[in-house]
Amino acid sequence: MARIQDLLDGDLIIEDLAATDKPGVIREFADLIVSRGNVRDRDDLVRVIMERESQGSTGIGDGIAIPHAKSGEISDMVVAFGRSRRGIDFQSLDGGRAYLFFLLVTPQDRPAEHLKTLARISRIMRSAELRERLKACVSRQEILNLLLEEDRRYSNGK
Repeated sequence: MARIQDLLDGDLIIEDLAATDKPGVIREFADLIVSRGNVRDRDDLVRVIMERESQGSTGIGDGIAIPHAKSGEISDMVVAFGRSRRGIDFQSLDGGRAYLFFLLVTPQDRPAEHLKTLARISRIMRSAELRERLKACVSRQEILNLLLEEDRRYSNGK
Protein backbone atom coordinates (compact mmCIF):
# COMPACT_ATOMS: atom_id res chain seq x y z
CA MET A 1 0.00 0.00 0.00
CA ALA A 2 1.33 3.41 -0.94
CA ARG A 3 2.26 5.62 1.96
CA ILE A 4 1.18 9.24 2.18
CA GLN A 5 4.84 10.25 2.08
CA ASP A 6 5.05 8.65 -1.37
CA LEU A 7 1.99 10.51 -2.63
CA LEU A 8 1.91 13.98 -1.07
CA ASP A 9 4.50 16.72 -1.33
CA GLY A 10 4.44 20.23 0.04
CA ASP A 11 3.57 21.69 -3.36
CA LEU A 12 0.18 19.97 -3.23
CA ILE A 13 -0.87 21.48 0.09
CA ILE A 14 -3.19 24.48 0.29
CA GLU A 15 -2.56 26.06 3.67
CA ASP A 16 -5.76 28.11 3.67
CA LEU A 17 -8.41 27.39 1.06
CA ALA A 18 -10.02 30.53 -0.34
CA ALA A 19 -13.14 28.64 -1.44
CA THR A 20 -16.39 29.06 0.47
CA ASP A 21 -18.38 26.15 -0.96
CA LYS A 22 -17.96 22.60 -2.24
CA PRO A 23 -17.62 23.44 -5.98
CA GLY A 24 -15.11 26.14 -5.08
CA VAL A 25 -12.98 23.68 -3.10
CA ILE A 26 -12.97 21.26 -6.05
CA ARG A 27 -12.02 24.03 -8.50
CA GLU A 28 -9.27 25.33 -6.20
CA PHE A 29 -7.74 21.85 -5.92
CA ALA A 30 -8.08 21.34 -9.69
CA ASP A 31 -6.28 24.64 -10.37
CA LEU A 32 -3.42 23.58 -8.10
CA ILE A 33 -3.10 20.13 -9.64
CA VAL A 34 -3.14 21.52 -13.18
CA SER A 35 -0.59 24.21 -12.28
CA ARG A 36 1.77 21.51 -10.97
CA GLY A 37 1.45 19.55 -14.22
CA ASN A 38 -0.22 16.47 -12.68
CA VAL A 39 -3.34 16.87 -14.87
CA ARG A 40 -3.87 18.82 -18.09
CA ASP A 41 -7.65 19.19 -18.33
CA ARG A 42 -8.95 21.20 -15.36
CA ASP A 43 -12.59 21.07 -16.47
CA ASP A 44 -12.53 17.29 -16.87
CA LEU A 45 -10.98 16.89 -13.43
CA VAL A 46 -13.66 19.11 -11.86
CA ARG A 47 -16.34 17.18 -13.74
CA VAL A 48 -15.23 13.70 -12.58
CA ILE A 49 -14.90 14.83 -8.96
CA MET A 50 -18.28 16.57 -8.97
CA GLU A 51 -19.86 13.49 -10.58
CA ARG A 52 -18.51 11.44 -7.68
CA GLU A 53 -19.87 14.00 -5.21
CA SER A 54 -23.30 13.73 -6.83
CA GLN A 55 -23.36 10.04 -5.79
CA GLY A 56 -22.92 11.01 -2.14
CA SER A 57 -20.88 13.54 -0.24
CA THR A 58 -17.29 12.70 0.56
CA GLY A 59 -17.57 14.81 3.71
CA ILE A 60 -16.99 11.96 6.17
CA GLY A 61 -17.55 13.95 9.35
CA ASP A 62 -15.32 15.16 12.18
CA GLY A 63 -14.36 18.16 10.02
CA ILE A 64 -12.90 15.99 7.22
CA ALA A 65 -13.72 15.62 3.53
CA ILE A 66 -11.99 13.34 1.05
CA PRO A 67 -13.21 14.28 -2.43
CA HIS A 68 -11.98 11.65 -4.85
CA ALA A 69 -12.41 10.25 -8.33
CA LYS A 70 -10.85 8.01 -10.92
CA SER A 71 -9.61 9.54 -14.16
CA GLY A 72 -8.45 8.06 -17.44
CA GLU A 73 -6.29 11.14 -18.00
CA ILE A 74 -3.64 10.39 -15.37
CA SER A 75 -1.09 7.61 -15.06
CA ASP A 76 -0.09 8.17 -11.42
CA MET A 77 -2.19 8.78 -8.34
CA VAL A 78 -2.43 12.39 -7.17
CA VAL A 79 -3.03 13.34 -3.54
CA ALA A 80 -3.45 16.93 -2.38
CA PHE A 81 -4.33 18.38 1.03
CA GLY A 82 -6.12 21.58 1.92
CA ARG A 83 -7.28 23.31 5.04
CA SER A 84 -10.06 25.85 5.54
CA ARG A 85 -9.81 27.99 8.65
CA ARG A 86 -13.51 29.00 8.34
CA GLY A 87 -14.84 25.58 7.55
CA ILE A 88 -16.98 24.75 4.53
CA ASP A 89 -20.41 23.19 4.24
CA PHE A 90 -19.49 20.00 2.37
CA GLN A 91 -22.78 18.22 3.14
CA SER A 92 -20.84 16.04 5.58
CA LEU A 93 -22.42 12.93 7.04
CA ASP A 94 -22.47 14.48 10.52
CA GLY A 95 -23.90 17.81 9.28
CA GLY A 96 -20.79 19.70 10.41
CA ARG A 97 -18.43 21.90 8.45
CA ALA A 98 -15.28 20.46 6.86
CA TYR A 99 -11.92 22.02 7.70
CA LEU A 100 -9.45 19.41 6.48
CA PHE A 101 -9.53 18.07 2.92
CA PHE A 102 -7.68 15.36 1.08
CA LEU A 103 -8.23 15.24 -2.67
CA LEU A 104 -7.45 11.90 -4.31
CA VAL A 105 -7.39 11.24 -8.05
CA THR A 106 -6.47 7.75 -9.20
CA PRO A 107 -5.96 6.26 -12.66
CA GLN A 108 -9.12 4.59 -13.93
CA ASP A 109 -7.48 1.17 -14.08
CA ARG A 110 -6.34 1.03 -10.42
CA PRO A 111 -9.51 0.73 -8.31
CA ALA A 112 -7.87 -1.40 -5.60
CA GLU A 113 -5.14 1.19 -5.05
CA HIS A 114 -7.82 3.88 -4.93
CA LEU A 115 -9.72 2.08 -2.15
CA LYS A 116 -6.58 1.28 -0.17
CA THR A 117 -5.44 4.90 -0.27
CA LEU A 118 -8.88 6.14 0.82
CA ALA A 119 -8.74 3.69 3.72
CA ARG A 120 -5.25 4.84 4.69
CA ILE A 121 -6.24 8.51 4.67
CA SER A 122 -9.35 7.71 6.73
CA ARG A 123 -7.25 5.75 9.23
CA ILE A 124 -4.69 8.53 9.62
CA MET A 125 -7.37 11.18 10.08
CA ARG A 126 -9.16 9.30 12.90
CA SER A 127 -6.94 10.98 15.46
CA ALA A 128 -8.78 13.92 17.02
CA GLU A 129 -5.43 15.21 18.30
CA LEU A 130 -3.99 15.21 14.77
CA ARG A 131 -7.04 17.03 13.39
CA GLU A 132 -6.72 19.76 16.01
CA ARG A 133 -2.97 20.07 15.43
CA LEU A 134 -3.53 20.36 11.67
CA LYS A 135 -6.04 23.15 12.22
CA ALA A 136 -3.46 25.02 14.32
CA CYS A 137 -0.50 24.69 11.93
CA VAL A 138 1.12 27.92 10.82
CA SER A 139 2.86 26.69 7.67
CA ARG A 140 2.55 24.29 4.78
CA GLN A 141 5.72 22.50 5.96
CA GLU A 142 4.27 22.01 9.44
CA ILE A 143 1.13 20.49 7.90
CA LEU A 144 3.24 18.14 5.77
CA ASN A 145 5.42 17.13 8.73
CA LEU A 146 2.39 16.27 10.87
CA LEU A 147 0.77 14.21 8.13
CA LEU A 148 3.99 12.31 7.44
CA GLU A 149 4.56 11.70 11.15
CA GLU A 150 1.08 10.21 11.50
CA ASP A 151 1.57 8.18 8.31
CA ARG A 152 4.79 6.69 9.73
CA ARG A 153 2.95 5.83 12.94
CA TYR A 154 0.33 3.97 10.88
CA SER A 155 3.08 2.25 8.85
CA ASN A 156 4.52 0.91 12.10
CA GLY A 157 1.24 -0.81 12.86
CA LYS A 158 0.09 1.49 15.66
